[in-house]
Amino acid sequence: MKPSELDATAQTPVPPPPVRAKGFDPQHFVVGVLLPRLKPYAIPLLISSILAYFATRAILHDAGQPGMPLDDSYIHFVYARRFAEGRPFTFGLGDGFSSGATSFLWPLVLSPFYLFGFRGLSLVYVVWVLGTLLHAAVAVETKRLAEGIAGKAAGVGAAAMSLFFGAFAWFAWSGMETVGLAWAMTRTIRMSSDLAETPAADRTTAQLRNLGVMAAIAALVRPEGGAIALVAAIAILVFNRKGLAQKEAIKARLPAFFPLAAIAWVPIVNLLTVGHTRSTTTMVKWAVGNPYFPPERLSNFVRGNMGMLVEDLLSGGPYTAIFVPEYTHYVLFGGSVSLIVLAILDRKFARGLFIAALVLGTLIPCTFITILWNRVRYIWPFAPGWFVLVACLGAALGRLFAKLYKETSFVPALVTGIYAGALATKLGWSIADLANSSRAITEQQVKLGVWAEENLPKDALIGLNDTGAIAYFSERRTFDVVGLTTEGEAQYWVAGSGSRYEHYENLGPSKLPTHFIVYPQWFGLPSVLGPELYEATVLNQSILGGATKVVYEADWSVLGRGDRPTLRDRPAATIVDVLDVSDLESEKAHGYRLFYSTELDNLVTTQWNEDGNDVTDGGRLKRSADEFELDFTGTTTPTIVARLSAPAEVRLLLKLDGAPVSNIEVPATGWAEVEVALPRGTTGKHQIRIEAPSAEIFGSMHYWLFSE
Repeated sequence: MKPSELDATAQTPVPPPPVRAKGFDPQHFVVGVLLPRLKPYAIPLLISSILAYFATRAILHDAGQPGMPLDDSYIHFVYARRFAEGRPFTFGLGDGFSSGATSFLWPLVLSPFYLFGFRGLSLVYVVWVLGTLLHAAVAVETKRLAEGIAGKAAGVGAAAMSLFFGAFAWFAWSGMETVGLAWAMTRTIRMSSDLAETPAADRTTAQLRNLGVMAAIAALVRPEGGAIALVAAIAILVFNRKGLAQKEAIKARLPAFFPLAAIAWVPIVNLLTVGHTRSTTTMVKWAVGNPYFPPERLSNFVRGNMGMLVEDLLSGGPYTAIFVPEYTHYVLFGGSVSLIVLAILDRKFARGLFIAALVLGTLIPCTFITILWNRVRYIWPFAPGWFVLVACLGAALGRLFAKLYKETSFVPALVTGIYAGALATKLGWSIADLANSSRAITEQQVKLGVWAEENLPKDALIGLNDTGAIAYFSERRTFDVVGLTTEGEAQYWVAGSGSRYEHYENLGPSKLPTHFIVYPQWFGLPSVLGPELYEATVLNQSILGGATKVVYEADWSVLGRGDRPTLRDRPAATIVDVLDVSDLESEKAHGYRLFYSTELDNLVTTQWNEDGNDVTDGGRLKRSADEFELDFTGTTTPTIVARLSAPAEVRLLLKLDGAPVSNIEVPATGWAEVEVALPRGTTGKHQIRIEAPSAEIFGSMHYWLFSE
């Protein structure tokens, strides 16, 4: 270089760096902030969009219109509508509060779209778009969680498993919160793991706050998310910032309160609005607290469900064959061992424990009475944890083979790729079932809802055992006989049809449905079903409660006919006390013991009287003993009249306060009334026990105590 050129170069001024203007810079936000954050989602979102195209096209082809594969999806639509109308936490038109929403957050997310004009079937398009976004998002979080312990290649494989998992494809475009819960829980576990692995000096209040908010979201999507939220709260407290002053330390731990508050939020809302903390969904679907599940039976039931989970649901058995490859439970066992090995070798104990918490969350639905309902939907949100186990298996095998071979870097990708491919083979079947189920719901539930809107009186009150689509499209008040969306009915559904009948007698016709749209075989009360008005039959499906659902006028004329004995006339004044078996209030007042009864034994029985009218009474069958209290106050010559049944002739023994009093002969019949004289002078409350000989059973419907 010549001297003149050198001097020129030296004298050339260096331009100062650009100074960013104060305030919001759109270009910097898009280029420097938004795009880098969105980049990891690009490929997953592309794949999810392609799957969305095929899934929604199949639905439109089979159903002939936008549709949902589950009636529960339309329940979310109704709750979203009520939020948009300014009537939160309600379901029926003009009804009071309802604690039946299975998700607090999902209807709340949908409500603005309803408010801005996405109504009727157009709301289906909204949940399809949201489902596509969540389908991609859960794959990204699964990758991030897996690569933190199994490496990048295995993490990519875990993302592929999530993307090609048929259950996620089914539920992403089902209108349900399933995939949203999977994303929220997986992201919460991933953020908890990242927090634990961040050096204490580098942890920030923002990091803690973001984890607290995410955990709260998980808890508000569904109750199961509360378990993962609790894990996050512990993570915030354990892996917090160090060396802070007392005030700053308290502030740094405050985010642990977010998930705890979210866990408590729904019970508090329920308590304030309906007077109890448990939701009606919990009452109906959870074995814990069910009156027919004392501790020993509950323990056996849960263990049985756990066995079915491992040996059937996770092994691609008949209930999950459309989603899960065969022998998956063996793969997951290998992955569980691999998770432990990797966590120990790499000293990633916290991440390993958090992943284990997500996997073990799969056991939560084992406490549900309804674990098999709706394509086994309760276990799928925990599937990202399973995919991380498979990623761990690939990583562990890669390390094992490295002791024998030089080049083994391909092993994690190979193992995870094989399993992702096995999942992908189920996609066609899964999407076909999604479309077929949407057709079935459209041709039955939606069709009946539209029919009701066009044909039933505006003031009709419709009794239902699937309340979603019919409530959404009929614009009529509904009475949920299952009790999920109608407050106060859940305990009677759980108890059995006999208790529902007795409850309806206590309510009286003015508070009861004017019409029913039910599956007759599910409803279990044929004596209150009047003339048939319409029906919808759908064949070639397995998602509905029955092939045919029927519209009836309600007929309440039978109510009360069984309140008195039909054996012979007795003046009403001589009745001293009455135990109406199956009437929950009467049973409670008389200390009636269920023993090892079930809801399947709590039925209605119908007899015809001398006038040719049917007389119906609720009762409990398959009893080996009845035990209860009667109040003899005011009796002179006490006599018990019992309405009983027996599958075979049986001689029962009646005991008064433990002392044998008399035998009762019951013929083989569905309805018999027998009377037994008791000792004169008996007064006050006394325990009555009626027992059958060993291995024999009877049924009971009513006990009247008369004073002759």
